[in-house]
Amino acid sequence: MAIKAFRSSILHFTDDAQAQFFDDGILLVDADTGLVNAVGDAKDMVAKLDGIEIQQYENKIIMPGFIDTHIHYPQVDVIASYGEQLLDWLNNYTFPTELQFKDPEFASETANFFLDELLKNGTTSALVFGTVFKESVDAFFEASAQRNTRMICGKVMMNRHAPDGLCDDVQSSFDDSQALIDQWHGNGRQLYAVTPRFAITSTGEQLEKAGELIKNNPGVYMQTHLSENKAEIAFVKELFPERSSYLDVYDHYGLLGERSVFAHGVHLDEVDYKRLSETGSSISFCPTSNLFLGSGLFDLQASKDFNVQVSVATDVGGGTSFSMLQTLNEAYKICQLKDYSLDARQAFYMMTLGNAKT
Repeated sequence: MAIKAFRSSILHFTDDAQAQFFDDGILLVDADTGLVNAVGDAKDMVAKLDGIEIQQYENKIIMPGFIDTHIHYPQVDVIASYGEQLLDWLNNYTFPTELQFKDPEFASETANFFLDELLKNGTTSALVFGTVFKESVDAFFEASAQRNTRMICGKVMMNRHAPDGLCDDVQSSFDDSQALIDQWHGNGRQLYAVTPRFAITSTGEQLEKAGELIKNNPGVYMQTHLSENKAEIAFVKELFPERSSYLDVYDHYGLLGERSVFAHGVHLDEVDYKRLSETGSSISFCPTSNLFLGSGLFDLQASKDFNVQVSVATDVGGGTSFSMLQTLNEAYKICQLKDYSLDARQAFYMMTLGNAKT
Protein backbone atom coordinates (compact mmCIF):
# COMPACT_ATOMS: atom_id res chain seq x y z
CA MET A 1 0.00 0.00 0.00
CA ALA A 2 1.42 3.36 -1.08
CA ILE A 3 1.32 6.00 1.64
CA LYS A 4 1.42 9.79 1.46
CA ALA A 5 2.63 11.62 4.57
CA PHE A 6 1.87 15.23 5.50
CA ARG A 7 3.44 17.15 8.39
CA SER A 8 1.90 20.28 9.86
CA SER A 9 -0.31 21.39 12.71
CA ILE A 10 -3.39 19.14 12.59
CA LEU A 11 -6.84 19.86 14.00
CA HIS A 12 -9.91 17.66 13.85
CA PHE A 13 -13.12 17.23 15.82
CA THR A 14 -13.94 13.88 17.37
CA ASP A 15 -17.32 14.60 18.98
CA ASP A 16 -19.71 17.43 19.72
CA ALA A 17 -17.52 20.30 21.02
CA GLN A 18 -14.48 18.00 21.35
CA ALA A 19 -11.30 18.63 19.41
CA GLN A 20 -7.94 16.91 18.95
CA PHE A 21 -4.97 19.12 18.08
CA PHE A 22 -1.40 18.20 17.20
CA ASP A 23 0.88 21.23 17.11
CA ASP A 24 3.42 19.21 15.12
CA GLY A 25 1.49 16.34 13.62
CA ILE A 26 1.65 13.81 10.82
CA LEU A 27 -1.24 12.65 8.66
CA LEU A 28 -0.91 9.41 6.70
CA VAL A 29 -3.16 8.87 3.68
CA ASP A 30 -3.59 5.86 1.40
CA ALA A 31 -2.33 7.16 -1.94
CA ASP A 32 -4.72 4.93 -3.89
CA THR A 33 -8.00 5.43 -2.01
CA GLY A 34 -7.42 8.79 -0.34
CA LEU A 35 -8.52 7.33 2.99
CA VAL A 36 -6.81 8.53 6.17
CA ASN A 37 -4.57 5.80 7.53
CA ALA A 38 -3.32 7.43 10.73
CA VAL A 39 -2.81 10.75 12.50
CA GLY A 40 -0.67 11.64 15.49
CA ASP A 41 2.28 13.52 16.95
CA ALA A 42 5.27 13.76 14.64
CA LYS A 43 7.67 12.80 17.42
CA ASP A 44 5.89 9.44 17.75
CA MET A 45 5.58 8.72 14.03
CA VAL A 46 8.63 10.02 12.15
CA ALA A 47 10.86 7.09 13.07
CA LYS A 48 8.30 4.65 11.61
CA LEU A 49 8.22 6.38 8.22
CA ASP A 50 11.64 5.42 6.91
CA GLY A 51 11.64 5.69 3.12
CA ILE A 52 8.40 7.67 2.93
CA GLU A 53 8.65 11.25 1.72
CA ILE A 54 6.98 13.65 4.15
CA GLN A 55 5.38 16.77 2.66
CA GLN A 56 5.78 19.57 5.19
CA TYR A 57 3.51 22.61 5.53
CA GLU A 58 4.90 25.17 7.96
CA ASN A 59 2.60 27.71 9.60
CA LYS A 60 -0.43 25.86 8.26
CA ILE A 61 -3.24 23.81 9.79
CA ILE A 62 -4.50 20.58 8.24
CA MET A 63 -8.13 19.79 9.07
CA PRO A 64 -11.02 17.85 7.52
CA GLY A 65 -12.88 19.29 4.56
CA PHE A 66 -16.21 20.92 5.29
CA ILE A 67 -19.53 19.24 4.46
CA ASP A 68 -22.54 21.24 3.28
CA THR A 69 -25.86 19.43 3.79
CA HIS A 70 -28.16 21.68 1.76
CA ILE A 71 -27.25 23.69 -1.32
CA HIS A 72 -28.70 24.37 -4.79
CA TYR A 73 -26.14 24.27 -7.59
CA PRO A 74 -28.49 25.92 -10.13
CA GLN A 75 -28.93 28.97 -7.90
CA VAL A 76 -25.45 30.46 -8.00
CA ASP A 77 -26.70 33.35 -10.14
CA VAL A 78 -29.52 34.31 -7.76
CA ILE A 79 -27.38 34.85 -4.66
CA ALA A 80 -28.38 38.19 -3.08
CA SER A 81 -31.55 38.53 -5.19
CA TYR A 82 -33.27 40.69 -2.63
CA GLY A 83 -36.62 42.10 -1.60
CA GLU A 84 -38.74 38.94 -1.40
CA GLN A 85 -39.63 36.19 1.02
CA LEU A 86 -39.60 32.52 0.12
CA LEU A 87 -42.54 31.92 -2.22
CA ASP A 88 -42.19 35.16 -4.20
CA TRP A 89 -38.41 34.68 -4.29
CA LEU A 90 -38.88 31.27 -5.91
CA ASN A 91 -41.32 32.59 -8.50
CA ASN A 92 -39.45 35.79 -9.35
CA TYR A 93 -35.83 34.64 -9.25
CA THR A 94 -35.27 30.91 -8.86
CA PHE A 95 -37.72 29.33 -11.27
CA PRO A 96 -36.79 31.58 -14.23
CA THR A 97 -33.11 30.79 -13.62
CA GLU A 98 -33.65 27.04 -13.36
CA LEU A 99 -35.38 26.96 -16.77
CA GLN A 100 -31.94 27.45 -18.35
CA PHE A 101 -30.71 24.09 -17.06
CA LYS A 102 -32.47 22.13 -19.76
CA ASP A 103 -29.39 23.01 -21.84
CA PRO A 104 -26.68 20.43 -20.96
CA GLU A 105 -23.85 22.83 -21.87
CA PHE A 106 -25.22 25.54 -19.59
CA ALA A 107 -25.71 23.00 -16.81
CA SER A 108 -22.16 21.69 -17.24
CA GLU A 109 -20.63 25.16 -17.16
CA THR A 110 -22.54 26.04 -14.00
CA ALA A 111 -21.72 22.73 -12.32
CA ASN A 112 -18.01 23.23 -12.91
CA PHE A 113 -18.12 26.77 -11.54
CA PHE A 114 -20.17 25.63 -8.54
CA LEU A 115 -17.82 22.79 -7.61
CA ASP A 116 -14.77 25.03 -7.94
CA GLU A 117 -16.40 27.56 -5.61
CA LEU A 118 -17.13 24.85 -3.05
CA LEU A 119 -13.52 23.66 -3.10
CA LYS A 120 -12.18 27.23 -2.87
CA ASN A 121 -14.20 27.56 0.35
CA GLY A 122 -12.93 24.31 1.83
CA THR A 123 -16.08 22.26 1.17
CA THR A 124 -15.30 18.80 -0.16
CA SER A 125 -18.71 17.09 0.19
CA ALA A 126 -22.27 18.35 -0.19
CA LEU A 127 -25.92 17.37 -0.44
CA VAL A 128 -27.04 19.16 -3.58
CA PHE A 129 -30.28 20.01 -5.36
CA GLY A 130 -30.26 19.76 -9.14
CA THR A 131 -33.21 20.92 -11.24
CA VAL A 132 -36.21 19.13 -12.67
CA PHE A 133 -34.16 18.34 -15.79
CA LYS A 134 -32.34 15.00 -15.79
CA GLU A 135 -29.63 16.58 -17.95
CA SER A 136 -28.73 18.97 -15.14
CA VAL A 137 -28.04 16.12 -12.73
CA ASP A 138 -26.00 14.15 -15.26
CA ALA A 139 -23.92 17.29 -15.86
CA PHE A 140 -23.38 17.77 -12.14
CA PHE A 141 -22.30 14.20 -11.46
CA GLU A 142 -19.97 14.24 -14.47
CA ALA A 143 -18.27 17.39 -13.17
CA SER A 144 -18.00 15.94 -9.67
CA ALA A 145 -16.60 12.64 -10.94
CA GLN A 146 -13.86 14.53 -12.79
CA ARG A 147 -12.78 16.05 -9.46
CA ASN A 148 -13.33 12.85 -7.46
CA THR A 149 -15.42 14.79 -4.94
CA ARG A 150 -18.00 13.12 -2.72
CA MET A 151 -21.32 14.60 -3.80
CA ILE A 152 -24.92 13.58 -3.20
CA CYS A 153 -27.35 15.06 -5.71
CA GLY A 154 -30.83 14.51 -7.05
CA LYS A 155 -33.25 15.53 -9.78
CA VAL A 156 -35.99 17.80 -8.45
CA MET A 157 -39.42 16.16 -8.52
CA MET A 158 -41.96 18.93 -9.16
CA ASN A 159 -45.28 18.53 -10.95
CA ARG A 160 -47.30 21.60 -9.89
CA HIS A 161 -47.16 25.24 -8.74
CA ALA A 162 -44.19 26.03 -10.97
CA PRO A 163 -43.83 27.31 -14.57
CA ASP A 164 -44.99 24.82 -17.19
CA GLY A 165 -41.48 24.41 -18.51
CA LEU A 166 -40.23 23.37 -15.07
CA CYS A 167 -42.92 20.83 -14.24
CA ASP A 168 -42.46 17.12 -14.80
CA ASP A 169 -45.19 14.54 -14.29
CA VAL A 170 -45.56 11.70 -11.83
CA GLN A 171 -44.27 8.94 -14.11
CA SER A 172 -41.50 10.87 -15.87
CA SER A 173 -40.08 12.09 -12.56
CA PHE A 174 -40.08 8.53 -11.25
CA ASP A 175 -38.47 7.13 -14.40
CA ASP A 176 -35.83 9.86 -14.64
CA SER A 177 -34.96 9.51 -10.96
CA GLN A 178 -34.61 5.74 -11.24
CA ALA A 179 -32.41 6.09 -14.32
CA LEU A 180 -30.16 8.52 -12.45
CA ILE A 181 -29.98 6.19 -9.46
CA ASP A 182 -28.97 3.31 -11.73
CA GLN A 183 -26.32 5.43 -13.44
CA TRP A 184 -24.83 7.38 -10.54
CA HIS A 185 -25.61 6.01 -7.08
CA GLY A 186 -22.42 4.36 -5.87
CA ASN A 187 -20.60 5.24 -9.10
CA GLY A 188 -17.19 6.17 -7.72
CA ARG A 189 -17.81 8.71 -4.96
CA GLN A 190 -21.19 9.88 -6.28
CA LEU A 191 -24.44 9.17 -4.40
CA TYR A 192 -28.08 9.91 -5.14
CA ALA A 193 -30.81 11.68 -3.18
CA VAL A 194 -34.50 11.38 -4.02
CA THR A 195 -35.47 15.06 -4.25
CA PRO A 196 -39.08 16.23 -4.10
CA ARG A 197 -38.63 20.01 -3.95
CA PHE A 198 -41.26 20.48 -1.24
CA ALA A 199 -44.87 19.54 -0.60
CA ILE A 200 -46.22 22.59 -2.42
CA THR A 201 -44.74 21.55 -5.77
CA SER A 202 -45.58 17.84 -5.62
CA THR A 203 -48.97 16.17 -5.65
CA GLY A 204 -49.65 13.33 -3.27
CA GLU A 205 -49.19 10.93 -6.18
CA GLN A 206 -45.70 12.25 -6.83
CA LEU A 207 -44.73 12.12 -3.16
CA GLU A 208 -45.95 8.52 -3.10
CA LYS A 209 -43.63 7.75 -6.02
CA ALA A 210 -40.76 9.42 -4.14
CA GLY A 211 -41.43 7.05 -1.25
CA GLU A 212 -41.45 4.15 -3.69
CA LEU A 213 -38.02 5.16 -5.01
CA ILE A 214 -36.65 5.16 -1.47
CA LYS A 215 -38.17 1.76 -0.73
CA ASN A 216 -36.93 0.23 -3.99
CA ASN A 217 -33.38 1.58 -3.69
CA PRO A 218 -31.92 0.96 -0.22
CA GLY A 219 -29.05 3.31 0.52
CA VAL A 220 -30.28 6.33 -1.41
CA TYR A 221 -30.80 9.59 0.45
CA MET A 222 -33.86 11.85 0.55
CA GLN A 223 -33.75 15.64 0.64
CA THR A 224 -36.52 18.22 0.70
CA HIS A 225 -37.64 21.41 2.46
CA LEU A 226 -39.68 21.62 5.65
CA SER A 227 -41.35 24.44 7.60
CA GLU A 228 -39.10 27.21 6.34
CA ASN A 229 -41.63 30.03 6.07
CA LYS A 230 -45.04 30.67 7.63
CA ALA A 231 -46.76 31.39 4.31
CA GLU A 232 -45.31 28.15 2.94
CA ILE A 233 -46.70 26.20 5.92
CA ALA A 234 -50.16 27.73 5.44
CA PHE A 235 -50.14 26.79 1.75
CA VAL A 236 -49.18 23.20 2.56
CA LYS A 237 -52.11 23.04 4.97
CA GLU A 238 -54.45 24.16 2.18
CA LEU A 239 -53.08 21.53 -0.18
CA PHE A 240 -53.10 18.65 2.33
CA PRO A 241 -55.93 19.43 4.79
CA GLU A 242 -56.20 15.76 5.74
CA ARG A 243 -52.68 15.72 7.21
CA SER A 244 -52.00 16.91 10.77
CA SER A 245 -48.85 18.90 9.93
CA TYR A 246 -46.35 19.73 7.21
CA LEU A 247 -44.06 16.97 8.47
CA ASP A 248 -46.98 14.54 8.52
CA VAL A 249 -47.36 15.02 4.75
CA TYR A 250 -43.87 13.60 4.24
CA ASP A 251 -44.36 10.96 6.92
CA HIS A 252 -47.55 9.72 5.25
CA TYR A 253 -45.67 9.05 2.01
CA GLY A 254 -42.73 7.26 3.63
CA LEU A 255 -40.14 10.01 3.29
CA LEU A 256 -38.80 10.03 6.86
CA GLY A 257 -35.80 7.94 7.85
CA GLU A 258 -32.14 7.86 8.78
CA ARG A 259 -31.06 9.05 5.31
CA SER A 260 -33.66 11.83 5.11
CA VAL A 261 -32.51 15.44 5.43
CA PHE A 262 -35.09 18.20 5.85
CA ALA A 263 -33.82 21.69 5.14
CA HIS A 264 -34.76 24.49 7.54
CA GLY A 265 -37.28 23.22 10.14
CA VAL A 266 -37.64 26.75 11.48
CA HIS A 267 -41.27 26.43 12.60
CA LEU A 268 -41.76 23.04 14.28
CA ASP A 269 -43.74 21.88 17.29
CA GLU A 270 -43.16 19.19 19.91
CA VAL A 271 -44.92 16.53 17.83
CA ASP A 272 -42.66 17.28 14.86
CA TYR A 273 -39.48 17.13 16.92
CA LYS A 274 -40.50 13.82 18.47
CA ARG A 275 -41.31 12.27 15.10
CA LEU A 276 -38.05 13.43 13.55
CA SER A 277 -36.18 11.92 16.49
CA GLU A 278 -38.11 8.63 16.36
CA THR A 279 -37.34 8.12 12.68
CA GLY A 280 -33.70 9.23 12.81
CA SER A 281 -34.43 12.01 10.31
CA SER A 282 -32.27 15.12 10.41
CA ILE A 283 -32.71 18.87 9.98
CA SER A 284 -30.34 21.01 7.96
CA PHE A 285 -29.93 24.39 9.67
CA CYS A 286 -29.52 27.12 7.02
CA PRO A 287 -28.73 30.35 8.88
CA THR A 288 -27.77 32.75 6.09
CA SER A 289 -30.82 31.97 3.96
CA ASN A 290 -33.19 32.05 6.93
CA LEU A 291 -31.94 35.56 7.68
CA PHE A 292 -31.77 36.76 4.06
CA LEU A 293 -35.31 35.60 3.24
CA GLY A 294 -36.72 36.59 6.63
CA SER A 295 -37.91 33.05 7.33
CA GLY A 296 -37.25 32.98 11.07
CA LEU A 297 -34.74 31.87 13.68
CA PHE A 298 -33.94 28.17 13.94
CA ASP A 299 -34.09 26.73 17.47
CA LEU A 300 -30.98 24.57 17.84
CA GLN A 301 -31.56 24.04 21.56
CA ALA A 302 -35.06 22.64 21.00
CA SER A 303 -33.70 20.21 18.42
CA LYS A 304 -31.04 19.05 20.86
CA ASP A 305 -33.62 18.73 23.66
CA PHE A 306 -35.61 16.28 21.53
CA ASN A 307 -32.48 14.46 20.31
CA VAL A 308 -33.03 15.48 16.69
CA GLN A 309 -29.95 15.31 14.50
CA VAL A 310 -28.98 18.72 13.14
CA SER A 311 -26.47 19.58 10.44
CA VAL A 312 -25.61 23.01 9.06
CA ALA A 313 -25.69 24.26 5.49
CA THR A 314 -25.19 27.29 3.26
CA ASP A 315 -28.40 26.91 1.19
CA VAL A 316 -26.93 28.83 -1.74
CA GLY A 317 -28.65 30.67 -3.46
CA GLY A 318 -31.12 31.76 -0.73
CA GLY A 319 -27.99 31.57 1.39
CA THR A 320 -25.52 34.33 0.68
CA SER A 321 -22.13 32.60 0.87
CA PHE A 322 -20.42 29.36 -0.15
CA SER A 323 -18.32 29.66 3.02
CA MET A 324 -19.18 27.31 5.86
CA LEU A 325 -17.18 29.61 8.14
CA GLN A 326 -19.43 32.54 7.29
CA THR A 327 -22.46 30.27 7.66
CA LEU A 328 -21.44 29.29 11.18
CA ASN A 329 -20.77 32.94 11.97
CA GLU A 330 -24.46 33.63 11.26
CA ALA A 331 -25.50 30.45 13.07
CA TYR A 332 -23.79 31.74 16.21
CA LYS A 333 -25.79 34.97 16.05
CA ILE A 334 -29.09 33.16 15.56
CA CYS A 335 -28.33 30.91 18.51
CA GLN A 336 -27.54 33.96 20.65
CA LEU A 337 -30.95 35.42 19.77
CA LYS A 338 -32.51 32.10 20.83
CA ASP A 339 -30.63 32.13 24.18
CA TYR A 340 -28.24 29.37 23.18
CA SER A 341 -24.47 29.78 23.06
CA LEU A 342 -22.90 27.91 20.13
CA ASP A 343 -19.40 26.82 21.16
CA ALA A 344 -16.78 27.30 18.43
CA ARG A 345 -15.69 23.67 18.79
CA GLN A 346 -19.29 22.54 18.40
CA ALA A 347 -19.57 24.67 15.25
CA PHE A 348 -16.46 23.10 13.70
CA TYR A 349 -17.68 19.63 14.67
CA MET A 350 -21.03 20.33 12.99
CA MET A 351 -19.47 21.32 9.68
CA THR A 352 -17.11 18.32 9.61
CA LEU A 353 -17.76 15.01 11.38
CA GLY A 354 -21.16 16.08 12.69
CA ASN A 355 -22.48 16.82 9.22
CA ALA A 356 -20.98 13.57 7.96
CA LYS A 357 -22.89 11.59 10.57
CA THR A 358 -26.21 13.18 9.67
